[in-house]
Amino acid sequence: MSSSRRTQGARTIAAAAIIAAGALTVPAGGAIAVADPAAPGAEPPTPPVQHNVIYRARADGTSRGAVVAYKQDDQNVNSAQPTMLPGQTFEVDTVLTDPKLAGMQISIQWPYGSNLHCEILVDDQIVAQADQFIAPRFFRVKDDPLYGTLQCGAPLDIPVGGEPAPPADPAAAADPAPPPA
Repeated sequence: MSSSRRTQGARTIAAAAIIAAGALTVPAGGAIAVADPAAPGAEPPTPPVQHNVIYRARADGTSRGAVVAYKQDDQNVNSAQPTMLPGQTFEVDTVLTDPKLAGMQISIQWPYGSNLHCEILVDDQIVAQADQFIAPRFFRVKDDPLYGTLQCGAPLDIPVGGEPAPPADPAAAADPAPPPA
């Protein structure tokens, strides 16, 4: 048998298999059921509205070791260590579902001092703005762990100075479970 006859035979068998498979999937009447697109209650859920958030931070003065922490999305906090020179603004854009969660924190290392400024814009509208002067210090401030820090907008819930994070439900922490009897 020649190779052309084998190829033609294989094609015939493949075509018959495709026709037989199609006959098995189509009902006897030849009609195929299709979902009714106008069925009530069959609308897909609409995705939540996303809000554009712009975080801006500026330090006017000597400020080495600056750290800018900000809410990256509805669950995560991101941080950056920009070079904060006088006249330069650190800016980052992100998207949040709940604009009330927008928050940032700027901190500088001691003994440096600077005037810290932050802004949070949601959909091109300023929703939070803060300024604070951080005086230069010779020694670390022991009774204020947030010295050298400016908070702006919603709190980030970042543990400070090695302290454990506050519980999500303060009522649960206030009422400890009774010991087993």
